[in-house]
Amino acid sequence: MNIIEFIKKASSSRKMILAFLGAAFLGSLILMLPFCLQEGQSISFLTALFTITSAICVTGLSVVDVSKVFSVPGQIVILIFIQLGGLGIMTFSSMLFLIAGKKMTFHERMVLRDERNADSGEITDFIKKIFSTVFIIESVGAFILTMFFIEKMNYSVQKALYYGVFHSVSAFCNAGFALYSNSLEGFSKNGVFNLTIAYLIILGGMGFAVINSLILAVRKDIRRFNLTSKLAIFISIILTFGGMLFIFLLEYNNPATIGNMNFIDKGIASFFQSVTLRTAGFNTIPIGAMESGTIFLSCILMFIGASPGSTGGGIKTTTLGVLAFYVVGIVRGRENIEMFNRSIAWDILNRALAILVISIVYVGTIILLILTSDGFRFEQIVFEVISAFATVGLSMGITPELSVFARILIIITMFIGRLGPLTFALAIGETKRKEKFAYPKENILVG
Repeated sequence: MNIIEFIKKASSSRKMILAFLGAAFLGSLILMLPFCLQEGQSISFLTALFTITSAICVTGLSVVDVSKVFSVPGQIVILIFIQLGGLGIMTFSSMLFLIAGKKMTFHERMVLRDERNADSGEITDFIKKIFSTVFIIESVGAFILTMFFIEKMNYSVQKALYYGVFHSVSAFCNAGFALYSNSLEGFSKNGVFNLTIAYLIILGGMGFAVINSLILAVRKDIRRFNLTSKLAIFISIILTFGGMLFIFLLEYNNPATIGNMNFIDKGIASFFQSVTLRTAGFNTIPIGAMESGTIFLSCILMFIGASPGSTGGGIKTTTLGVLAFYVVGIVRGRENIEMFNRSIAWDILNRALAILVISIVYVGTIILLILTSDGFRFEQIVFEVISAFATVGLSMGITPELSVFARILIIITMFIGRLGPLTFALAIGETKRKEKFAYPKENILVG
């Protein structure tokens, strides 16, 4: 069997993996070209692979300073791969086919549906809506940021437009790449800038299906607002404002973070940090200076991540929601999993449990491996690995100092985190088959 036949016969999960691998390899080679680097700079293939993987997996971790190592063309290459990763490789390529007037095959539609985590239906219309939605949201963000850079930073129109577009795309795609060495710490006290970036992060992390459902509910019929959207928004609100409150209280008197700010600025900084922990990767306060309790909370928020079908990673808000309502149901003695006057199928719970278990086992294994190879503190490595797995991109400052072995593990972790742990597990596992017999049942005491 040649490579073309193998790709044609591969499952949708394996096709997504191959597409991401191919794009990462190609992008790494491009990023190593002289025109992508500033004068006097050079990078290894591993560094280029790490950077491109971080971009296409919309993570934001980097072993080099993007603003100092890469030239403007190099930064644009990174931005293209951020947009590619945010939209989804198969989604992007399919849009090109649609523009060229070509029709998609049934298998291509299935791959797209899996990549975008979309419901069954007319996937081509959904793709068109994705592109129009992304263009409108990123354009609005770019315009506001461009005006900000012109008025507040005194940048030229050309520089302001470039910085506005770059940070708008990076924020909406939840990538976390910034054109400043200290991320966005210099803007911690500017409400307009913080709220604009937060608006982009929230919409990008909400998911295209949720945004589309919300638009239909507002414009046509509230009944179009499906259960996935309700659960995703409900959990997102709890996590965002709950995280904001805890960060505000834990860091209130910490002079290295928000302790020296006034009350309003403290609130804005806490809100921004809570939002960016949902897989965005920007920071306006120094991560390494946060209190231990805030670090622990950050790891939890990063691990949960964004909503399904979005530009973010993590186990997803809906996974947490299903598990939470299931636990509540057990406590209340209910036989079914119920939420918002609806019951959900047990196979949804099975999938949620599988995602949680696979994620915990994988993250724990990678943490253990890096602990044995690198001499950093336990919390630094835990934070780094969870940040990579959830495609967040925040770091306590150890990324550039990671060993070659640890960098390779982080690359793999970003890759698996972007595709989804269950998708990756299904890709390397066997095809689902119906069992011909069942063993007798027996009870086990638990708890």
